[in-house]
Amino acid sequence: MFDKQSIMKKKVTWLALYCLLAGMASCGDNGEAEAGKLLVKAEAALNAGQFNEAKIEIDSIRVLYPKAFEARKAGIALMQRIDLKEQERSVAFLDSTLASLQAQAEERCKGFVFEKDTAYQDLGNYFHPTQTVEKNINRSFLRAQVNEKGKMTLTSIYCGPRNAHHTSVKVEAPDGTFAETPASDDIYESNDLGWKIEKADYPQGKDGGVMAFIALNAEQPLYVTFRGERTYKSRMPANDKTAIAELQKLAQLLSAIEQAKRDKEEALRKITFIKHKMQENQTEK
Repeated sequence: MFDKQSIMKKKVTWLALYCLLAGMASCGDNGEAEAGKLLVKAEAALNAGQFNEAKIEIDSIRVLYPKAFEARKAGIALMQRIDLKEQERSVAFLDSTLASLQAQAEERCKGFVFEKDTAYQDLGNYFHPTQTVEKNINRSFLRAQVNEKGKMTLTSIYCGPRNAHHTSVKVEAPDGTFAETPASDDIYESNDLGWKIEKADYPQGKDGGVMAFIALNAEQPLYVTFRGERTYKSRMPANDKTAIAELQKLAQLLSAIEQAKRDKEEALRKITFIKHKMQENQTEK
């Protein structure tokens, strides 16, 4: 059902177009009348939500009737209305998408441990329950974490009676395929009751594809080699493979949320800009 106000607005719009057409008919042989017909088609396409079709009709005016200046001017105003409707539709779609993604993320996050020290951390991190510090004392392994914005980081943790001074790791499968990190930019070494503890971080994008390789090959045996002044090689436990694979899924979900937020912000900026231009055009009349 349409309210009286919306019906009156449509009548005014169509009346304005027909008046414009009537005026164009007296403008000589510059194509204004024919261009005006395309404007009517564009208006109808816009009202039907067929934005691309409306744009095609307006573009045709520029190509077919370059001297129809009044029609081209009206076409610019109509194009702004189309752009506004497109961005408003995008915002509505992104709002729906965000609601769905955030509901999924809320449910998935229940399966992970969240840690955040508000004294020095702006963003907290999610860990798999099997990879918390207290469950992995004096163990050499690969640990993953994901921050609240979906940025994933791999950490190689080496523990032993002697330092390896490792700077990178290599993960390989029985068929000879492998992935290896570049040398880490963030390395920390310490001692704990005679045990040498080394940690090296590899943020997403600087991990040499190791995290993706582990997730892709989580069902088969994998071997980890810590590489530095000495090398240390061990078979990767099933729990660690599962943890990294599950954290990667969480990272993808949280990243999708951040991208949707950025897309919405961009759409809102465009709406503000279009409305500003429309207001300027009204002022100039």
